[in-house]
Amino acid sequence: MDKNNIPTKLLPPNFPELLTLIKNPPQELYCLGNIPKGFYIALVGTRRPSNYSKELCKRLVKSLQNTQAIVVSGLAQGIDCYCHEAAIDFGVPTIAVLAQGLMTKIHGERRILAEQILQKGGAIISELPLETPSYKSMFPARNRIIAGISNAVVIVESKEKGGSMLTANFALQYNRPLFALSGNCFQETYQGPLALLRSDKAKPIYFPEDLPFICNIPVKDSDETPINFSISNLSLEAQELFKKNSGFFKNLSELSSDSKMVMSSLFSILTELELAGLVSSQDGYRYFFEKECSCKN
Repeated sequence: MDKNNIPTKLLPPNFPELLTLIKNPPQELYCLGNIPKGFYIALVGTRRPSNYSKELCKRLVKSLQNTQAIVVSGLAQGIDCYCHEAAIDFGVPTIAVLAQGLMTKIHGERRILAEQILQKGGAIISELPLETPSYKSMFPARNRIIAGISNAVVIVESKEKGGSMLTANFALQYNRPLFALSGNCFQETYQGPLALLRSDKAKPIYFPEDLPFICNIPVKDSDETPINFSISNLSLEAQELFKKNSGFFKNLSELSSDSKMVMSSLFSILTELELAGLVSSQDGYRYFFEKECSCKN
């Protein structure tokens, strides 16, 4: 890394909160840049992905625009770098977790990407002393940090015994929501995600654009003029549904299960909320509930 950048040393009270809750947290972290606050979502995968994986990563990360998502990955070649690159392109904050010291040189395009991450307000972190070189044995420890810091973990592409599967195992140990892309069963780099799905260890993502809805990622706080509508004008059922889901994306299946409503009643209440400007839907299947603080009670 650039010798002009001086890493900051962080102790557990200043770690991202979730990282302090794992069984074996780091004793200290070294950080370049500023660790952004938000919903940390790990997007990880193989170093040798399929031909269309770069476009897949772009679509995944693009779906996170206008949410509170922070993309976490490992700055490894392949899926990790594709996700960091997409985050930079689409204005989504990103954190790279390294399996080496922060003052150890990063070569080639990965070095340029690391510099871009810092320029765009992201962070690069490691638990290793500053001059520590990268060894194969250090990657499992790095992967536990990726899982431990994250609110949710997504396995994009991985061989069945790939390094990303270690991250998946840590996510399960730490009770982090685990998701996997459902891909071509003949593709070697999808055997890992498919094994997770087949064993019900991970929830499926069929379309990249579903990522923020499936993971329940909050949207960014709006700077728009507050909605001039009194919640008290709504039916009691609409008030309850709105308050329970305010600030989140929900699909029909989730709303029906959570509310225990029959579909006809649910549609009626959603229509009431849409007319009030408190709920919006692009496809009649997924709904965004405005933040409650945006509305006058």
